[in-house]
Amino acid sequence: MTVSSLQIAVIGAGINGLVAANYLQRAGHQVTMLERSDRVGGACVSEFATIDGIRQDYALGASTLGLMQDFVWQETGLSDRLEIWATPHPDLVFFPGQKQPTQLYADASDLAREYAEKWGEHGDVAAYVTDEDRVVRFLQAGYRAGRPPTVDDAVAALGVDLASLWITGSARQLLDHYFTSERTKVHIAMDVSESGPVSVDEPYSAFIIPMMSSGSVFGGSYGFVKGGIWQITRELGRINQQLGVNLELSCAVHEVDPGNCTVRYENSDGDRLLRPDHIVFATDPQSAARLTGDTKLIGHTDGQKILGTSGKLNLMFRKPVQWKKGTDKPEADTAFRYFFATDTLADFERSTFAVIDGEDFTPGYFQVYCEGASMRRMGLDEPFDRLAVFFKNLGLGAQGAELPAVEAEVKEIILRHIANPEDCAWSRLLTPTDLQQTFGFPGGNIEHTMLVAGQCYFDRNYASDPQQRFYQLGEFENMSICGSGTYPCGSVAGTPAYMCVKELLPRLR
Repeated sequence: MTVSSLQIAVIGAGINGLVAANYLQRAGHQVTMLERSDRVGGACVSEFATIDGIRQDYALGASTLGLMQDFVWQETGLSDRLEIWATPHPDLVFFPGQKQPTQLYADASDLAREYAEKWGEHGDVAAYVTDEDRVVRFLQAGYRAGRPPTVDDAVAALGVDLASLWITGSARQLLDHYFTSERTKVHIAMDVSESGPVSVDEPYSAFIIPMMSSGSVFGGSYGFVKGGIWQITRELGRINQQLGVNLELSCAVHEVDPGNCTVRYENSDGDRLLRPDHIVFATDPQSAARLTGDTKLIGHTDGQKILGTSGKLNLMFRKPVQWKKGTDKPEADTAFRYFFATDTLADFERSTFAVIDGEDFTPGYFQVYCEGASMRRMGLDEPFDRLAVFFKNLGLGAQGAELPAVEAEVKEIILRHIANPEDCAWSRLLTPTDLQQTFGFPGGNIEHTMLVAGQCYFDRNYASDPQQRFYQLGEFENMSICGSGTYPCGSVAGTPAYMCVKELLPRLR
């Protein structure tokens, strides 16, 4: 260690904790990571199924790579160790009764023609694509600079009208401005409820749409990691240990003393006390607040909206999946497929909020990730083909194993589009309750908190004075927080951690 090196404790070894540790250690500080699980990864980990006596790994939480920043991918060292790939095939969208899927072309002119032909769209698709690109580039520039978000910055970069449409306004206002077709609006509104039951009329809900395209590792698209998404966190854990990061697994953090900057935790050797110079929480905000014992922070985090309503169905097939409808283009078997259960924004909203009122399951949309086919494109032939289905809407109540009827219904919805359903050999349903119990996410929300007004954009922080230090935790200058509940959100993988460390490093000198 150099003379100026400080001791840093990072609590939580999910993607944000691992990215924070990587940047801090490479900056010359000595990092100790504390993780309650017996492995790194948070929600980016694997599980396995045994089918016909053969083991097949699958993603337990996150499945796809897309919203990581390319500079994080490069600078952490991940790009030197892992292979990634995104399909060049356009995403395919299916609505009830639609004979052929709508292809989401990258070219604005082709996309406008497709929207017009399939959905009767007569809005300004080209303007939407151009404006979204401008907003995404503004967001990415802020990420890279580590610059906390402000409305003033948005107005300065985008102008008053675009800032109002894309940042502070509602998703409904944004969609009505550019589009005429209900199906176009429903498809694009899909991202709005990703973090939970967020209304398209919610202030700042427009911002979610460009944010969910603001990754740069695939230029705003989504793709896969050879061997599975969990290779990202597994490999980053190895990189960090080679850099000198101390990693404590299977430990329970019991208390953090802000005044003395100490962490009391327990591992297999018994009670331990860590005395770092700074503590970084890469956890959900409720856990961070409770560990500090600060009543103001606890009251604030307990009052937040945190409900998650996402489900995931993993499917395994003995033979490669044969889709009934698609295209004859190369890589058609790898295309992302989106199946909608509703045709209008009104019905979309009703399905979004029905589970709050006690329903176990109300079909909204189903995103199908063709993981097995994508692995084959990277030269990896696994024992079974596999699909991951991210879908809406599930209530927070029962575990997947307790909802066999829901699992059967979702499975039937997907298999009706497959020509060889008899080859489906295994399935597993995961609910918000599974996320809550497996990963400790309050509300069963992988984003930790919902992206609603007061918890979005410049409000997505826990600092007593965010203008002074955005990622500070409460009033404590010796503490930071960079979990999924901080800006921009957990889906923009590792970005909160990078921005937190970018802000923190000058203050550690």
